[in-house]
Amino acid sequence: MPEKFPPTNFSKLTTYSIGRRKHKAEQTKVARLPQPGASAVELIDSLPDYLGAKALRSVVEAISTAVRKDRPVAVGMGAHLVKVGCGPIIVDLMKRGIIKAIACNGATAIHDAELAMGGETSEEVADTIRNGTFGMVRETLELFTEIVAFAGENRCGLGFAVGEVLLSRNAQNRDASIFTVARKLDIPVCVFVAMGTDTIHVSPKLDAAALGESSMHDFKTVCSVVANLGAKEGETAGGVWLNIGSAVVMPEVFLKAVSVARNLGANLDAMKTANFDMIRHYRPVQNVVTRPVERGYGFEITGQHEIVLPLLRQAIIESLSGEEGQ
Repeated sequence: MPEKFPPTNFSKLTTYSIGRRKHKAEQTKVARLPQPGASAVELIDSLPDYLGAKALRSVVEAISTAVRKDRPVAVGMGAHLVKVGCGPIIVDLMKRGIIKAIACNGATAIHDAELAMGGETSEEVADTIRNGTFGMVRETLELFTEIVAFAGENRCGLGFAVGEVLLSRNAQNRDASIFTVARKLDIPVCVFVAMGTDTIHVSPKLDAAALGESSMHDFKTVCSVVANLGAKEGETAGGVWLNIGSAVVMPEVFLKAVSVARNLGANLDAMKTANFDMIRHYRPVQNVVTRPVERGYGFEITGQHEIVLPLLRQAIIESLSGEEGQ
């Protein structure tokens, strides 16, 4: 019986030599096996030269080059980074003069402040949301009412106010706090508030006008930071913007700051960016890794913060020092 679609005759296919084919994988890029006791740089160098591993190496190189060329490295971050214990990594990189500015959402400030004051943070939302106690911790509401009042009275940024109040209260863990260490080092930490997203917004004494004004002050500061991420005259290396664990707020803030900076004449062609997160999100990819930078100047590393960031820190330090383990 004749078939409507007879089997294809493969004998008539045209082939060509493997020597003429372009290849995406090759033996020279496979993983190498580091010896026990290898440094972070050696470990990263041993990774296959593909995708995430290649991007991680590029980020380490970009940051190291920016520091050597006296260009800023700035971090936009979400609160999860603090909740999983990576705050000390940011603090250390500030103290070493590597991170020059930080931008974050309101939750980051809350978790950092709670850790600074009492050494604990992050409630079990699945439990407290059912009985109406979620976000109702008296001490935190009172603390941020004071912080916002300070910001309003002194017409300063919200991040500045967080650091100042924590220092004035002599917070027990102030040396591990991103905000207090930043104040001591005169490093800007900018906080971006989305009304209704933070637990402290339910405080009946919170000055909402001062909250908004102080956050707007921080936005103008970040615009200034971003404007300085280009290369110095006669140089080719620019600064670096890292987006770590923020899926919406910081990528949107960064995009607007880039537009403001370029509108006012900043040349950001040499700027490099990187996004670090546990999963891929639309806005970080578009607003951080692709749209604002030259092709090939944006990188994406997917992985858990508590694993990737300690490795990143160590690799940067070793790359800058030229001595393993320093």
